[in-house]
Amino acid sequence: MQRKTVSQWQRVLRPALARLAPDLLSDLDSAEAAALALRAAPRLEAPARVTFVIPLVGRAVIADWEQVVARLRDTVESLLHQSDPRWQAIICCEDTPDLPWSDQLRHLPYIKHDDGFDKWDKLRHLVDAACARGGPGYLMPFDADDLAHPDLVRDMLRGASPTGYLMTSGYLYDVSGRRLARAEPRSLRRPRQKAFWKLCGSCAAFPLLPGDPLHAAFLQGAVSYEHRMFEYLARLSGRPLAPEAEPRVTYMTNHGNNFSKLRGRGDFKSRLISRYEITDTAALDRFAAAFPMAADPGS
Repeated sequence: MQRKTVSQWQRVLRPALARLAPDLLSDLDSAEAAALALRAAPRLEAPARVTFVIPLVGRAVIADWEQVVARLRDTVESLLHQSDPRWQAIICCEDTPDLPWSDQLRHLPYIKHDDGFDKWDKLRHLVDAACARGGPGYLMPFDADDLAHPDLVRDMLRGASPTGYLMTSGYLYDVSGRRLARAEPRSLRRPRQKAFWKLCGSCAAFPLLPGDPLHAAFLQGAVSYEHRMFEYLARLSGRPLAPEAEPRVTYMTNHGNNFSKLRGRGDFKSRLISRYEITDTAALDRFAAAFPMAADPGS
């Protein structure tokens, strides 16, 4: 089950108390307690790989399974075109889509127990699988219809942030309308903007230290929250995510088969795209070169 959200004042106050007077903290849920405990854990050194964990909606609850798989193939294609090959991806679903499975791209079977929304349960299974395999690196929850910039893995491993990364900027692509916008933190010039990490689940890369129970517990708690809480939990753990200001992820929206559509969301993103649509030819060309799958999505 998805965890509760946290009020804005708590998101400000609790990380400060965790640093200055942790004994004053109370009413923490298990995810927040795991974040607090992570302060005593070893830190990530020399990250060697990025592990993408991808929850996939099942065939039984979606109108057009073939389109879901087509979007997923685009996502996988964006990973296969990474300029740095040091990555793996694990996809969790009760069905097994037709993909080029390998040691680098793995399927994690899932048993669905009810008709409820299962994204967070799949993510917890994915965290278990990722924590049981490999060396130190990053774990990045990734939606099954988003696209990774070809230099995403390279940039994170080259930067080697010991605390992980937060995608503050990224692209929103309206599949039906073929419109593009860039989401970024609001500013005086653009007061109605929105940071990418507040809009898209493919927004954070957390330190992954397989075999360390404190990191495993933290990751389990983090993926039980809405992605908008990732930044807060990282600060609560004393390991704030380093901002990635270059657009390294594209959120593919308005195609009818993503989780946000199932939950009745997506209208705000459409309005943001309308407000900040990119029309400059050079900028559109740069986007097309980095994300060719978006030019003909699901083909």
